[in-house]
Amino acid sequence: MIIVEPLRGKSVSTHRVEIVERKGIGHPDTICDSIMEAISCALSREYKKHCGVVLHHNIDKGLLAAGSADTRFGGGRMTKPMKLFVGDRATFQAGERTIPVNDIALNTAKQWLSENLRFVDPEKHVSYHSVLAPGSEELTDIFRRPGEAREANDTSALIGYYPLSPTEKIVLELERYLNSPAFKGRFPETGEDIKVMGLRTGRTVSLTVAMPLISRFIQAEKEYFVRKEDIRKEIGKFLKRRGNFSAVDLHLNALDKEGRGLGGIYLSLLGTSAESADSGQVGRGNRVNGLISLNRPLGTEAAAGKNPVSHVGKIYNVLAHKTAEKIYRYVGGIEEVYVLLLNRIGSPVSEPRMASAQVLLSKGVKLKDRLGEISRIIEKEFSHIDDFCNKLSEGKFPVC
Repeated sequence: MIIVEPLRGKSVSTHRVEIVERKGIGHPDTICDSIMEAISCALSREYKKHCGVVLHHNIDKGLLAAGSADTRFGGGRMTKPMKLFVGDRATFQAGERTIPVNDIALNTAKQWLSENLRFVDPEKHVSYHSVLAPGSEELTDIFRRPGEAREANDTSALIGYYPLSPTEKIVLELERYLNSPAFKGRFPETGEDIKVMGLRTGRTVSLTVAMPLISRFIQAEKEYFVRKEDIRKEIGKFLKRRGNFSAVDLHLNALDKEGRGLGGIYLSLLGTSAESADSGQVGRGNRVNGLISLNRPLGTEAAAGKNPVSHVGKIYNVLAHKTAEKIYRYVGGIEEVYVLLLNRIGSPVSEPRMASAQVLLSKGVKLKDRLGEISRIIEKEFSHIDDFCNKLSEGKFPVC
């Protein structure tokens, strides 16, 4: 069923107050999401290679328990490794073939860490604990049933929206810039565990950025604050080129306090707070569009690691945002659009129980003149859902 209805009220960008957050690639929650998703993609490749299809798995339960570190000016050492726990279910046996699920999970986790966190040694700084096990008979049977589209293995409802507001864009772009190769090349002393919190009040935006400096590059407290000021100025230059705000207020490492030595600065041995201060968990971080936007409706499903061909908690999570974007881009006269998708366990993923588009129309535009175009876009997205799921299984759509 497809229902298109007008959205009442104002667009998010016209609200007096707007709050947006993003957790960067080195944040413990984002690490968990990213690794579990990478494992799902790796397993999907293995299943397709040997069986021709993606088999049952859901790697959406993961925990990164913080370690302990002795951090000091000029360096330091890990005194207790971080612990990565990988769950939940996977297919270990396909006919006569045994799938090395735990080896794939372990190797994928190590590869992700080595490629994304410059100062983390996957062999020395992390211990790995797989709690993966075979799935239930009823859920695994879904993958033996006939039909072009898999049956949904859960009852889930998801929502996506488009376009991003100027506040959402500046938060997203700032974190990506601070973790970009170009920025790290200029400021190698900055860690990957970056959190950006944006607060817009009227046309003024306040950005609070947390970003550790790596201890091996900092020899004394005074040097820390000199480097911090250089970084703050660079961020200021970047922000001047972004958004049409009347003012941008920047706060970098707001807990810092001069004169307190190591207790008054944000210093890190490895660039992530998971080394000693903060644990991470799947589903606590960014939504699939990379943001945590408090003015928007938020779904409760964690997309990372879920099965890309049968779990609508993942498929619809991403598809809702992609569909909203297409409606906005290809149907004129729309200022903002929300897409709500729901399916029931046992129904084909290509046949949602409900697909609803809520559209905020431009002045003078009538919904009856846009109904047909919007409905056709939604229908087309579901008619090509097999291709969409295949791309999802290959990691072509980021989920955090």
